[in-house]
Amino acid sequence: GKGSVVTLLVKAGTLNVGDIIVVGTESGKVRALLNDEGKRINKAGPSMPVEVLGLSGTPNAGDLAHVVVSESKAREIAEYRQRKSKLREAKLTARGSVEQMLANIQTGESSELPVIIKTDVHGSLEAIKAALEKIGNSIVRIRVLSGSVGAISESDITLASASSALLFAFNVRAIPQARELSRRDNVEIRYHSIIYELIEDAKLALTGMLDPDLQESFI
Repeated sequence: GKGSVVTLLVKAGTLNVGDIIVVGTESGKVRALLNDEGKRINKAGPSMPVEVLGLSGTPNAGDLAHVVVSESKAREIAEYRQRKSKLREAKLTARGSVEQMLANIQTGESSELPVIIKTDVHGSLEAIKAALEKIGNSIVRIRVLSGSVGAISESDITLASASSALLFAFNVRAIPQARELSRRDNVEIRYHSIIYELIEDAKLALTGMLDPDLQESFI
């Protein structure tokens, strides 16, 4: 119910409730500050760790946060960084069907299995990325096209469809519009809540043995 939450360590200056901040590709107004005991505070000084509520989305771990003068300036900076990020992602995508991709792998034309990962927290994302990078051999390996925190959106489905990538969700669900789009575009979302099961799923996909009958029961 808090929305996107980011933990910051103040390095210089004072962070106040109401400040406009930019963190990586995200921006927002500080709605609340929580100290290490979970209590609300009005400001945080140097060397103080705080939880910040109010960002538009979840930034990457390690991103630097800066206070800016206005919301318009914050949006301008965040949108510029988002465009740069999308351009990098666009260069990674390669169009074609899964059948074409597997055929290319067999003929030696391609040696990568594209995947998209969505997780609940950045810690899980980094762990999954590191594990997937270790999978593979001299013939084929996994390439992470996109990895981010938050619910699966329509843009994730579009990217998966355009690049014939596998879409893994760890402890997150798809928004209703994304679910509808995935059914329309025939994009399968593979849900997981245990990291080693997700890794095993990716291994099966890499060897061309992906089980299409994996189902999840909602209780």
